[in-house]
Amino acid sequence: MQVRYILSLLMLSGAAANAQQKSIAGFKGDATVTQQQLETRFDQQISSAHIGETIRELSAKPHHVGSTGGKAVAESVLAKFKSYGWDTHLVTYQVLFPTPKTRVLELTGPTTYKALLKEPALKEDATSGQEGQLPTYNAWSADGNVTAELVYVNFGLPEDYEWLERAGIDVKGKIVIARYGHSWRGTKPKVAQEHGAIGCIIYSDPAQDGYVQGDVYPKGAYKNEYGVQRGSIMDMVIYPGDPLTPGTGATQNAKRLERSEAANLLKIPVLPISYHDAQPLLAALTGPVAPAAWRGGLPMTYHVGPGTGKVHLEVSFDWQLRPAYDVIAEIKGAQFPDQWIIRGNHHDAWVNGAADPISGLASELEEAKAIGELVKGGYKPARTLVYCAWDAEEPGLIGSTEWVEDHADELQKKAVAYINTDNNGRGFLSAGGSHALEPMMGEIAKEVTDPQTHVSLFERKRAFNAVNAASAKGKRDAMQQQDMKLEALGSGSDYSSFLQHLGIPSLNLGFGGEDNGGEYHSIYDSYDDYTRFKDPGFVYGAALSQTAGRAVLRLADAPALPFDYRSLQKTISTYTDELQALIAEMRETTKANNTLLNTQQYSLAEDKQEKLKLPALEEDVPYIDFSPLQNALSALDKATQQQPVNNLALYQAEQQLLAKDGLPRRSWYKHTIYAPGFYTGYGVKTIPGVREAIEQRNWKEAQTQIGIVADAINRLAVYLTAAR
Repeated sequence: MQVRYILSLLMLSGAAANAQQKSIAGFKGDATVTQQQLETRFDQQISSAHIGETIRELSAKPHHVGSTGGKAVAESVLAKFKSYGWDTHLVTYQVLFPTPKTRVLELTGPTTYKALLKEPALKEDATSGQEGQLPTYNAWSADGNVTAELVYVNFGLPEDYEWLERAGIDVKGKIVIARYGHSWRGTKPKVAQEHGAIGCIIYSDPAQDGYVQGDVYPKGAYKNEYGVQRGSIMDMVIYPGDPLTPGTGATQNAKRLERSEAANLLKIPVLPISYHDAQPLLAALTGPVAPAAWRGGLPMTYHVGPGTGKVHLEVSFDWQLRPAYDVIAEIKGAQFPDQWIIRGNHHDAWVNGAADPISGLASELEEAKAIGELVKGGYKPARTLVYCAWDAEEPGLIGSTEWVEDHADELQKKAVAYINTDNNGRGFLSAGGSHALEPMMGEIAKEVTDPQTHVSLFERKRAFNAVNAASAKGKRDAMQQQDMKLEALGSGSDYSSFLQHLGIPSLNLGFGGEDNGGEYHSIYDSYDDYTRFKDPGFVYGAALSQTAGRAVLRLADAPALPFDYRSLQKTISTYTDELQALIAEMRETTKANNTLLNTQQYSLAEDKQEKLKLPALEEDVPYIDFSPLQNALSALDKATQQQPVNNLALYQAEQQLLAKDGLPRRSWYKHTIYAPGFYTGYGVKTIPGVREAIEQRNWKEAQTQIGIVADAINRLAVYLTAAR
């Protein structure tokens, strides 16, 4: 009732606001009217039924990278773009992609159990029993054959290992079992390897996406006991793409590293399993009872381990180069052919991939169809449109990264922006990206209608934020929000190489929040599952086409490109305030912890101190000088008070925020404001060089990185000032 009440209020206020809104950023006078008419005609060409038919067709067979089905999907997408009137071609890269030869997991005693490692076909899911499915595995696991005691490490985060250490449990020489959730999957074996584990098992606990959350598939949307999440565990925070060709396109004759030299590949065997296979392993553990926060949804007492028995884990892989097919479609710009608006979504899947990635790809293809019809009716985009369907995203953003690295110089000269989508479902608009594009996306979100509630996307998201705010003040603030906020981008989809390697302004768009389930990366990510639980009627597929399509058309035709660097300046200022608050919090926490430790040491006898292994006092948090960053932000604030008049300067400006030497210990990532976290994977770290140095208590590096970020912001301020 609360949601309905808020939405009814928003419908009244929103209707009045939309009736008064006549401006579009970057357009003036008659150009505004022309653009509105163009977007109306564009919307008329969008068909949710046709989107559904595309999802059905492209998810009909398994189609992972290097497979017969993968090539067939690429060729089908190519044919569709051509039929829509686009100039289209395939770009092929030769990329490393391991597929499994051996998978064995067994408990050797005192009770024995051999894991099934298989998802069964279901009569309710027509494609679940097909030939050509990839088995359940983690791509980029090392080959390995190990037998050892097992230790449960919760979500496998660094803080989980800290708890184990305090409890006197060492994972060195052992196999660990971690549950999916709370971090990207590749972080779990990475941290395990750092702590000396010789193998890692990752399982799906029913507490996260199984029967604890709702009825399981096929009765409901959630993961049944045999479902397994496949996925890459490449250490993408070092660099994404083909592991053997970092920084260079993986063309036929590219110079390649030896696999042992690839810094983003782990050294221990890793295997994902179902909660059916996990339960006997976890039940065999003894040792301390797991803390309350570590306990999942299985009907048993969770122990940390190890147990009296051992676990045998054996995996091996076929390490081959395989063709990855990127589909590139173009419509040449009539006025500015060397300014490119790039739109992308991947086409490869772990199995059938109806949700991930075909739902997003179907929306992109629907946009291309609609734009093709506009062109047939006389429309000529001012700037060149480049629509892309990437291969090999699932193993590590490979298809997009290789294309970007292969065309890096040209892209930094010509790419105005990159607009990405991936899987899509029912719910609320999620929008992240370069904050200079925030006002443009806010306008679009206020103009596109949510198909379920019939208020604008902006109004529905605002109502959601208000209902879910933790405090009365938070609810009031959410209701009073007049501007849309873009999320910062970490990693996990194909925008990464554009934004974080080349500094090309980027957006990532999608819908979700009412499409939760357990099909992710399993054989049950199917058309049958999608039509029942993800987006029945495909109406949010149409909403995605309308949203992303407007961003494409406005960037393509705006006489003055709609970049507003005032929004970026305000956002970076907020991040800077967060860093200062983090320092202050760490200083107070360190002081309190050291006081407590001193008290304990004085109150305990020497023998008790030794038994309890009291940690050493932490180093006091020193003064960190943020003035270089604050002064740079002041200069940027002054530079952004007047918009530059040079369109070229506007879209190349974000490149000033790149650091020539990249981030510490991962030079591929060059953006000083946005990057995936070293231990979060998909999750973003803002002002990452400074933030992660502070989190790691590397005070000297934090101060150095403040200077590097300040230099980048000053470069942007000078650049924008010169562009007037």
